[in-house]
Amino acid sequence: MLIAEVIVDVPALGTDKVFDYTVPEKWLPIIEPGMRVAVPFGPRLIQGFVMNIKTESTFEKLREIKELLDLTPVFNKELLELGEWVADETLSFKISAYHAMLPAAMKSKYEKHIRRINMDPHPVLDRLFENQTELPWQEAEQKGILHTLRDEVKAGNAEVIYYLKDRAKKKTIKRYTTHLNQDKLKDYQNGLRANATAQKKLLLFLMKHPNESFTMQHLTELSGTSHTAIQAFIKKGILQVSQDEVYRNPFAHKEFERTLPLSLTQEQTKAITPILSKIEANEYKTFLLFGVTGSGKTEVYLQSIQRVVEKGKEAIVLVPEISLTPQMVDRFKGRFGEDVAVLHSGLSIGEKYDEWRKVQRREAKVVVGARSAIFAPLENIGIIIIDEEHETSYKQEEQPRYHARDVAIQRAKHHQCPVVLGSATPSLETFARAQKGVYHLLTLSKRMNEKALPSVSIVDMREEMRSGNRSMFSTELFDKLKDRIEKREQSILFLNRRGHSSFLLCRDCGYVMQCPHCDISLTYHRFSNELKCHYCGFSTGVPKTCPECASQHIRYFGTGTQKVEEELHKVLPEARIIRMDVDTTSRKGAHEKLLDQFKLGKADILLGTQMIAKGLDFPNITLVGVLSADTMLNLPDFRSAEKTFQLLTQVSGRAGRHELMGEVVIQTYTPEHYSVELAGRQDYDHFYQQEMILRKAGSYPPFYYLTLVTVSHEDLMKVISACEKITKFIQANLSDQAVILGPASSPIPRINDRYRYQCLIKYKHEPKLKSTLKKLLEHYQKQYTKEGLTISIDVNPYNMM
Repeated sequence: MLIAEVIVDVPALGTDKVFDYTVPEKWLPIIEPGMRVAVPFGPRLIQGFVMNIKTESTFEKLREIKELLDLTPVFNKELLELGEWVADETLSFKISAYHAMLPAAMKSKYEKHIRRINMDPHPVLDRLFENQTELPWQEAEQKGILHTLRDEVKAGNAEVIYYLKDRAKKKTIKRYTTHLNQDKLKDYQNGLRANATAQKKLLLFLMKHPNESFTMQHLTELSGTSHTAIQAFIKKGILQVSQDEVYRNPFAHKEFERTLPLSLTQEQTKAITPILSKIEANEYKTFLLFGVTGSGKTEVYLQSIQRVVEKGKEAIVLVPEISLTPQMVDRFKGRFGEDVAVLHSGLSIGEKYDEWRKVQRREAKVVVGARSAIFAPLENIGIIIIDEEHETSYKQEEQPRYHARDVAIQRAKHHQCPVVLGSATPSLETFARAQKGVYHLLTLSKRMNEKALPSVSIVDMREEMRSGNRSMFSTELFDKLKDRIEKREQSILFLNRRGHSSFLLCRDCGYVMQCPHCDISLTYHRFSNELKCHYCGFSTGVPKTCPECASQHIRYFGTGTQKVEEELHKVLPEARIIRMDVDTTSRKGAHEKLLDQFKLGKADILLGTQMIAKGLDFPNITLVGVLSADTMLNLPDFRSAEKTFQLLTQVSGRAGRHELMGEVVIQTYTPEHYSVELAGRQDYDHFYQQEMILRKAGSYPPFYYLTLVTVSHEDLMKVISACEKITKFIQANLSDQAVILGPASSPIPRINDRYRYQCLIKYKHEPKLKSTLKKLLEHYQKQYTKEGLTISIDVNPYNMM
């Protein structure tokens, strides 16, 4: 008797372990670790993952597995171990880690079929499929032929497909073919009536193309016959119909121009050599490719991948969020064509599922995608690249709270291959590791075509106010925008705030419209004429008078992208503007459409939020304007200066990347702040030194590690009392070297009607920390879950709000 150890789909403390189930006899030869199964758990049937197969159990009475959901494992041994590692590192449930590794389509209801791929005459397949191209799984099970089918799947003659109810359906197309031999077809020909010309034509065509399959359109066009003749042949059994799956290709509408490797500059050659030597030697090493904006980092990535693909291995390339994808996809598809699979949030569930299966079937050698693409089911990785490694979107904000960089390093160690982290503004933690020699530092200090970095002008908006300019555009920026429109050159305007105005304020009593469910002001959206909360999604109409004192002097304050667009139309009526923010790019494909329009010169100004700050490379952009460099600086976050410096440097890097010279205008109310000043000079080294002094003084990363424990509940007193107990428990179990701050109210004290308190742990080396936090979860979770309290632990948090 075989026993399967199964992790069940119940994310809770009591179920975060394997459960033993017996394997029914019919599946003994098939079952393997990494497969999904349906098992009885309490009164219901739920999904689980087989972790291990063994021959005996310590329990006497075992229930049996009810259903196999796969014929081949969805996780190989490496990914099973990786899931356990992620769960352990992020203090999350194993089932949550495995769910994060699968496409959404595989987490829903499914109907399974086995489809024949090999259509050549084949005694076993002919007997199993009996003139059909597909068999429902249940039918195969009833006939007792699953075991034989499994061998055919392994041999590549058949495959398992999931028809997913309500989530992702496979896209199919009807194809017509004949499996009859020439003699049979001749017999039919002899039996036809003399005047059946259409059928004769069709028979002659089929005799010339035995075992080939055609769509209805092709068959009528090529054979010169009608639908009626084809339908008659289907009835007679001469033609067989099959439903063939076609991949949903999100890029079908696009032609990708093939590109050839460019000749590398001296600096690029120097940077790529150590990477190539590790690829050749099959050795793990983490490299930091530190290159100014426009220095040709992408070409180094492409040529490293080329070497990996030539060796018969595979590559993963991570890019931050959706904004980088259209142009990145062009570059990778242009170089590697159909070998590229793309996994990112802009695809539909069905498209993501198809791309994931392309990878699982070894049909793609290069995976390009956002954070979760790090879990791509590749078997033979030769390089992992993380572009713009400083981006905070590489850290997942909900369970499991993994950082893609850590997962990449873990996978690279397993596959013995290099990891390349690329950035013009690396995170301080990464750069500090490179300085210490933990990572190997590679530098590109010059732009590709020896072009100078754009000249940057920092405008003090306080001076503008004093000189009577109350507009959101300084005189300098306005003049330069006008000049670019006259020269038919393009500009980018960057503002890190969507919506119209950041808040609604009463000038008489100072009342600010707050979200009723969160302690944060509501943002005014002109387009829909409503006030919205960007945290919980609450929205409401705009009051005509102040709800507090009934005054009519209620005004919009702050500036969002919608307001800037309006203002631009007033002061530069001739300007053609494209606005890019969450509101204009929420529809599928909108992102790419807007960028393509800008690329084709259909607009003079591209106005947007963070999504336009990175990765864009258009030859005609000669001016970049930052409307307010201070939005990030005033956040209660120790990384605010670093994020400001990174953002300003990245935005500045969009200008003058080609033949035309670029200029940058940064508007700010704090021009003397070192992050603004040094971003203007693109001086990373000085910024690093200055920021490191402050980090050391405040005991922050990279000198200390951080862990943030947040407690939330609808009742404020319960939250405070629980957070106090938790802080005492942590203090009692850690050494005196650990710094524990709290309990304190979170920077946003209430979200979605839940109060939030937190405790921050700073430490250098605490061997007991992980076991303490696990104990804390075990002890308090049981007690508090009943009361509705939630405890969340974020190891190395990026979002301090």
